[in-house]
Amino acid sequence: MAVKATDTHRAIDAVWRIEAPRLIAGLTRIVRDVGLAEDLAQDALVAALERWPESGVPDNPGAWLMAVAKNRAIDLVRRSKRGEVAAAALGREIEARLEAAAPDLDAAIDDDVGDDLLRLVFISCHPVLSPEARVALTLRLLGGLTTDEIARAFLAPESTIAQRIVRAKRTLAEARVPFEVPRGAGFTARLSSVLEVIYLIFNEGYSATAGEDWMRPALCDDALRLGRVLAELVPGEPEAHGLVALMEIQASRSRARVGPSGEPVLLLDQDRARWDHLLIRRGLKALERAEGTGGAEGPYALQAAIAACHARARTPEETDWLRIAGLYDALMRVSPSPIVELNRGVAIAMAFGPAAGLEAVDALRSEPSLEGYHLLPSVRGDLLSKLGRFGDARAEFERAASLTRNVRERDLLLQRAAAAGRGERR
Repeated sequence: MAVKATDTHRAIDAVWRIEAPRLIAGLTRIVRDVGLAEDLAQDALVAALERWPESGVPDNPGAWLMAVAKNRAIDLVRRSKRGEVAAAALGREIEARLEAAAPDLDAAIDDDVGDDLLRLVFISCHPVLSPEARVALTLRLLGGLTTDEIARAFLAPESTIAQRIVRAKRTLAEARVPFEVPRGAGFTARLSSVLEVIYLIFNEGYSATAGEDWMRPALCDDALRLGRVLAELVPGEPEAHGLVALMEIQASRSRARVGPSGEPVLLLDQDRARWDHLLIRRGLKALERAEGTGGAEGPYALQAAIAACHARARTPEETDWLRIAGLYDALMRVSPSPIVELNRGVAIAMAFGPAAGLEAVDALRSEPSLEGYHLLPSVRGDLLSKLGRFGDARAEFERAASLTRNVRERDLLLQRAAAAGRGERR
């Protein structure tokens, strides 16, 4: 019986990850309050945890959860009208929406699921929220992650993440953010926020900011799933496909980026036979879709094109660094930033030699935003090593190691510092 209950709980967890965004999106359309919608969805989850171990998982679990949530909402409205739940401010308008959706609310939700999910995406990533709040709320509402899972993924206290989510929902309610997809310029502005949030999640999984692990693959998977959903919801938006292409191609290297003991393996040292060629093909197809919808010059499509240059090279020596340098020039025109400029410097070094690359990178040494960025001294250390300036390289690698908060990356940088020291002594 215990084994059966465990299996059922695993099934409930899997169902929840799939159905939670649909459930919350559909309920938000009706109650017009994302916080209340999540509470109702959580009530339905609790009911499933209580009943399904005995009754089994229903044939249509999403419809079952929606029916339970709908009934809880109706009960809440009726109790609030009698004054028994003074804090519930649903009122007659919401009751009318509930009654209009009954008796087959789950079917109504299915009819509008695409629109509802898109609306929920835009609410979760609303610019009225801080970037940290957008990430936490997106993972909670659209990723189906628990507060504890989000906290562990970002190495933050669970109480901090919980407060962040509560404040985000309160901010949305106080700002009276409408449950709708913006139009025109508003759509473009909000879409960039949505894409940024998804890529922030992916990047934290791909190169963990802090902690013991070099990667957190589960976060990459969550970001990929969200990106794929978004791309299908807005098929005519090239940058959505560009982002998916970028994430697919980068994720294809995941197995090769980590060594047997969990140590980082840099791009040019990776065993390319371990790259996932299915993900590469998917990424290249998504890049074609981005370019086919007129988005070849968008920032995500350009980054995906850079990643595609690496993916197409069977060996490091076959990499088209001239094209990569040119793509970084284009990226600087549409999305200039010191980090893009730093990456461009690496490409210049590979295409034209380390001296040319160092000249480009040294122009960034006075950039205030890179003062504590560990990859600037790391790149300088690499270029100085190639130029035979081993003492300077060792100092740069040691500085980079002092700046990173990721244990695995710190170990790698200290190893490179030691190697530069041995080169200096020769």
